[in-house]
Amino acid sequence: MAAPRLVVDGERVRLRPVHPDDREALLRVFADPSVLRWWGDAEESLREALRPEQNATPFVVEVDGAVAGFIQCYEELEPMYRHAAIDIALHPDFAGRGFGPDAVHTLARYLFTERGHHRLTIDPAVANLRAIEAYRRVGFQPVGVMRRYERGPDGSWHDGLLMDLLAEELVSPR
Repeated sequence: MAAPRLVVDGERVRLRPVHPDDREALLRVFADPSVLRWWGDAEESLREALRPEQNATPFVVEVDGAVAGFIQCYEELEPMYRHAAIDIALHPDFAGRGFGPDAVHTLARYLFTERGHHRLTIDPAVANLRAIEAYRRVGFQPVGVMRRYERGPDGSWHDGLLMDLLAEELVSPR
C-alpha cells in the first residue's frame, strides 16, 4: 500500500504521513532507550519508516503539532486471511498520558471503517506490560504467547503476546 496522503485525527493525536523531514524527530523516538529496548536498531527502524515495505503504511503520531511517535500498519490482502497488524513506538515524553491508546484507536478505526478490515493484530513482547495495557484499553484481547518470538537488541530471544481485535470490539480508550 502506498504511503497515505491522508491525515487521520483522533481525540488527542493526529496521524499523518511520514515525510523525509521527520528524520531527526523519528530518530529521537527510535533511539530512546525505552523504545530501543523493544524495537532494536534505531537506524534500521528509521529506514523502514522512511521506506516502508509493501503493504505497510507508516504514520507520524503528532500531539499538538509535535512528533510524539510512529505508528504503522501492515495489511494482509489475501481474501482468505485478510486482516491488518499495527506497530507503534512512542517517545517516553508522551508515554503514560493516553496518547498511545488514542493513536492505536485512531488507526484501528481507520482500518475498520476506511480499509474494510474485520480483524487487527498486535504483538507486543510479553514483558512490555505498559503496551499490553494500552492495547487492552482499546479492546485488544490476548490470543496466545509466541515463544522465542523476537530477538532483542542484546541478542536473546523473548516471547511475544499475540493480541487481536474484531471491529465490533473497538472501544474508546478514554
